[in-house]
Amino acid sequence: MQRVDLGEVDYEVAAKEMRDWVEERVEGKAEDRLFLLSHPPVITYGPRTSLDDLPAEAAAIPSVAVDRGGFATYHGPGQLVGYLVIDLKQRGPVDIVRWLENGLIEALGSLGFPLVRRETPKGASSLVGVWTEDHRKLCSIGMRIRRGVTSHGFSVNVDPAMDVFHTFTSCGLHDVTMVSLAELAAERGVPTPTDAEVRDAIAHSLGAVRSR
Repeated sequence: MQRVDLGEVDYEVAAKEMRDWVEERVEGKAEDRLFLLSHPPVITYGPRTSLDDLPAEAAAIPSVAVDRGGFATYHGPGQLVGYLVIDLKQRGPVDIVRWLENGLIEALGSLGFPLVRRETPKGASSLVGVWTEDHRKLCSIGMRIRRGVTSHGFSVNVDPAMDVFHTFTSCGLHDVTMVSLAELAAERGVPTPTDAEVRDAIAHSLGAVRSR
């Protein structure tokens, strides 16, 4: 899988480009790719999201409807976003979400942060993502699969403005506490990993390498 590092990209620009990335993979014009980037402040939400879960207009954060799984989530500076464009037909049967959860757990564990995945009880809101052992949520995952190719992906709260998460219901979970690596690092009295360190750890764990 190819690693593609980008800087800050407006969400709607990235969404348009993602459609092109998917088409390139469907047509065999590109290999599997992991795009790593960030967005200006925006709240995105999937089609099952209740409008009551979105922030009030006074929050002054744009909200954008998206064509992925999952509910509302925040993207902004200090958060690493990863978009995966992978041809699942080439990989054979695989639970792509569990593979991604485990890959993120391995990557962030290598940086000194023990994390877990959680099973969703029958009938409950989805607990997909990556969590601390005391059930605070660090990473959100929302993917789409069309014509055997994935798009969208995950976000990791490295050191974003965490107060934004108090303005809306994140991931459809009314009692969820979102957390950042910066907060976890402060609790442990260790430095916060840099964006570059988090990118490298995740790319390594997911098997993504830069083109030579």
